Amino acid sequence: MDTDNQMYDDSQVSPAAQSAETVTCSLLRHVGEIAEECGATAIFVYFDALDDQPLTLPEPIRQKVCYLTKTTAEEQIQQDRGARFLRVPNVPLTRTGQVKIAIFLALARGLIKQGDKIVSLSGIAASGSLDTIIVTEVGREYEMFATVQSDAAGAAPSHITPEVIDRVIQIASELGSEGREGKPVGALFVVGDVNRVRPLTRQFMLNPFQGYPEENRNILDHSLEETVKELAALDGAFVIRGDGVIESCGTYLKTASQEEFELPQGLGARHHAAAAITAVTDSISVTVSESTGTITIFRGGTVLTEIEKPRSLGERAKFMSRKHARPRRRKKVPLKPDEA
Repeated sequence: MDTDNQMYDDSQVSPAAQSAETVTCSLLRHVGEIAEECGATAIFVYFDALDDQPLTLPEPIRQKVCYLTKTTAEEQIQQDRGARFLRVPNVPLTRTGQVKIAIFLALARGLIKQGDKIVSLSGIAASGSLDTIIVTEVGREYEMFATVQSDAAGAAPSHITPEVIDRVIQIASELGSEGREGKPVGALFVVGDVNRVRPLTRQFMLNPFQGYPEENRNILDHSLEETVKELAALDGAFVIRGDGVIESCGTYLKTASQEEFELPQGLGARHHAAAAITAVTDSISVTVSESTGTITIFRGGTVLTEIEKPRSLGERAKFMSRKHARPRRRKKVPLKPDEA
């Protein structure tokens, strides 16, 4: 039997799976029309929800699509197709968190800019389905991405390479989602402008990175990942150059008092230190909350965005077991006659 043409008996599919499939197909069918009517600059869609198939859209709209990939294999598919894509951390995130992290990384890479309207499709993390569409104007909504009061008004200073930002966010996301050896871990990364950051610091402990060649302490080196995660459990911050070289860890930030910064209630000393150092230097800070796993990104003394992890992982696991009870095949979304 030709398995490519094999039809599945819908009676074997759970109502939840059928509903998820219907909603996904509906969103894919209408996303182009929504993007066109609202004047969107880009359409962000998680590629793992498409069964390896590109969106079927008219050419002008298709050029706005940016596929969000999580693995090297997904990246390779997009490279072979010549499609735009953006690598995001392969960790569980809330629906809003998926959109926030994509917007931040796209801004850091110059794919979008302040004032652009973005249409984003998201769903339950790793479920292979889409159930949420969010249209946002970058910089207008504080909840999604706060406007930076600076000349560049971007996600990060120009002297910080996008690859370094990607890597720091990836490690922070994994720490927030997984912790370390099953235990929650808090962390603070200060990236960029080290010449001005360094005088505002002192060491809690001997600097583990001191004396090593720069090529052996660059955060872009994936062989250093486990070392960074292990050292994240220590008190203090990582101080990282814009090109990825780690200057120090276990570093205390000597900055302004907490009362000088208006931050959301519930944020502790780590977050206030992160805000303060970015207020007086041209750097960004990334914190991982030990209690919640939330990733918070600071620039210019304020919160750029917060990325929360899902709380109810048990329910998500139950959903996943139902969702993948059988192989899925995405229905093709037909074009309307006037789009052909």
